[in-house]
Amino acid sequence: MAVFQYNAVDLDSSSVAGTVVADTPRQARDILRQRGMTVTRVHELIRKSKSSFFANRQGRGANANVAEFVRELATLLTAGIPLLSALHTLVEQHKGKFKAVIQHLADRVAAGAKLADAMEDYPAYFDELCLSIVDVGEQTGALENSLTRLADFKEKSHQLKSKVATALIYPCVVCTVGLGVSIFLMTYVVPNLLNSLMQADKELPAVTRLVKGCSDFLINWWWVLLFGVVGVIAGLQAVIRTQRGRLIFDRIMLRIPVLGDLIRKENTSRMAVVMAALLRSGLEFVKAIHITRRTLRNRVFRRAMDDYELAVTAGSDVSAPLKKSGVFSPMVVQMLAVGQQAGQLEDMLEQLADAYQQQIDTATQRMTALLEPLLIVLLAILIGVVAFATILPILEMSNVL
Repeated sequence: MAVFQYNAVDLDSSSVAGTVVADTPRQARDILRQRGMTVTRVHELIRKSKSSFFANRQGRGANANVAEFVRELATLLTAGIPLLSALHTLVEQHKGKFKAVIQHLADRVAAGAKLADAMEDYPAYFDELCLSIVDVGEQTGALENSLTRLADFKEKSHQLKSKVATALIYPCVVCTVGLGVSIFLMTYVVPNLLNSLMQADKELPAVTRLVKGCSDFLINWWWVLLFGVVGVIAGLQAVIRTQRGRLIFDRIMLRIPVLGDLIRKENTSRMAVVMAALLRSGLEFVKAIHITRRTLRNRVFRRAMDDYELAVTAGSDVSAPLKKSGVFSPMVVQMLAVGQQAGQLEDMLEQLADAYQQQIDTATQRMTALLEPLLIVLLAILIGVVAFATILPILEMSNVL
């Protein structure tokens, strides 16, 4: 069956829009007429199996809406409200483009489709983790519990992103202001001050000549610098898009002081939270590992999870591949091994996630505390060199006079 988007006039003469599931446009019009609507426009909503770049960006921007939607749906189902009625209630509550997404889910469920199958039409909004948890919840008859666990994970993930983004706001503002002041000094202040000194045919100090050369290059050849920066960024992005290039980049990121430790903790916490949620939902262990691997951003961690999955499938000791990867701490390796052997892996993973969440908060605060004075010192040195280069020849001429 296909999905059709429509514009119509309701019984109260108000304009309405939404989606309806039908085999043909004629059937879609008949369904809408049975609902008492006067149809003005119906066209098939074509969806690609792979979402576009803009769709992915839109989906990432709606992560907060998705988390809110999952939490609200879980609350309504827990209260005993049927799934279709709960979806119609949420359609009225939400606005914008995400309202059309929920309307599509409601139409697909009304046509007899499973909620997980309906969510699959929007890969930019609902990832594989979401689809798997919802699918398992529908199969086991405990959809409200699965949605509650999914909402917990979505909210924790959103909170972590918000904390990191908040921590980086101040350094970004300092860098932007410092760069703007430096460009102003090099393109306006330095030339005006040094041109009069150069007309006096006096030899300038070495540091002044260096700053003057940088200023002239920035004024006359700024386009070369701009194209060079754009070319380097484009080249790095092209390399990172390859499997080997992304793996090398992720390894380098893990070796950066402070930032590497934060990335390591964030991926470990994500692994623990996702796997615990999947196992609590009733998903089989090997499939839970496979889905968890795909949710990790760092390719080094993904390789470690690949080895972990192979060890579990082969029935061998899981400690060896985890230790060999070098990305997981000895505590994580030990807890995974003991939890699997004792049959308490879900509890171990939840404890691990809570512990690393606290460490992430500490690491974020430490990174912010380190970046702020470092950036201030670097900007002070840069501006101080420019000021010293312009004042030094003036002082020398004053001494001569």
